Amino acid sequence: MDSHSNPGVLDDERHAAEITPPPPLPPATPRKALLLIGLVVLLLVIGGLIAMALRIHDSQVLARETERESIPTVAVVHPTAEKPSEELLLPGTLQAYEESPIYARTNGYLLHWYKDIGSRITKGELLADIDTPEVDQELMQARATREQIAAQMDLAKINADRYVGLRKTDSVSQQEADQQASGYQQAKANLDAADANVRRLEQLESFKHVYAPFSGVLTKRNVDPGALINAGSIGGAAGKELFDIARVDPLRVYVSVPQNYAPAIQVGMEAFVTLPELPGQKFTGTVARTAESIDMTTRTLLTEVDVPNKDGRLLPGSFGEVHFRAAVKAQGVTIPVNAMLFRQEGAQVAIVDSNGKVHLQRITIGHDYGTTLEILGGVGMEDRIIVNPSDSLEEGQHVNVAPENQGGQ
Repeated sequence: MDSHSNPGVLDDERHAAEITPPPPLPPATPRKALLLIGLVVLLLVIGGLIAMALRIHDSQVLARETERESIPTVAVVHPTAEKPSEELLLPGTLQAYEESPIYARTNGYLLHWYKDIGSRITKGELLADIDTPEVDQELMQARATREQIAAQMDLAKINADRYVGLRKTDSVSQQEADQQASGYQQAKANLDAADANVRRLEQLESFKHVYAPFSGVLTKRNVDPGALINAGSIGGAAGKELFDIARVDPLRVYVSVPQNYAPAIQVGMEAFVTLPELPGQKFTGTVARTAESIDMTTRTLLTEVDVPNKDGRLLPGSFGEVHFRAAVKAQGVTIPVNAMLFRQEGAQVAIVDSNGKVHLQRITIGHDYGTTLEILGGVGMEDRIIVNPSDSLEEGQHVNVAPENQGGQ
């Protein structure tokens, strides 16, 4: 079949002759290729640096956020001023005027005790007897040794006197006479030493009877008949305390007076003591002495009030409140009760300084008003006190302080 018989084939050949291929591109020079490659690498490096910078920035932001969230946020309040009181009320501790543990001064076995706890005793009263067989034997031996030495001294004196007479007739030499005189002096010194040893053992044996050193009340009895008794308690030895005696009339009441109230306390001023177990009853006493020095740890003045206790109603070791009848011009403050911390060191509050650091401060509590506490020492009006402090708060810890209106009382 020819081209005249198929017009479609002719049209296709005509169109194919009209389409021409593009001219060939000249090959890129090596310099341009290197520039292109360098540009691509540079773009990749810049992209990597930007990605790394963004990652570091995000990491720093996360670290700051984590650190900020790890620092606790606390609410704080300022102490509230209190009106000056006409009476100073402070907690006090009742103690015996004199108290002494009684130890044995000799070794042996307890034969009998004559007084038990709660017994009223007088000075010099017999408390117990101790059996001391070893000391008794030592005393007998010492006395026998003393008699032997006394006999030797008598013989030495006779010989010395005889040699003095013989020396007058030149029957013996001066050296022999001196030797006999020296032997007598030695025997005399030996007798003095034996006498001292006998007196020592006699005194030691006298300690088998245990007497009360002063009048008071027997508060402890730690032994029973047959118990082995060792002498003394020096240097942590095995000596066991036999009794404990306390003089309870009068009683000493020790009070820690805050520094700002110290000028109101005078020796000889009247005070009275109240106890929670004896409501409505007051026991009058007198300020006997003060420490005349402010304790640097608690900033308080140690004061002793002596209270008569003839009927024995006040018990040593009790807790009481001491009322001082003196106008107190010092400014008192109150804080919320939920701002107090109970630690091993005593009642404390957590104060935040200007740098956001926590400082644990010991306080002296006066009245307990239920929701608030009267603070007699340890804080000032300018202090920022943490409300509802965590038990994990530590000295020097950093905290964030919330607006103070969030920590209201």
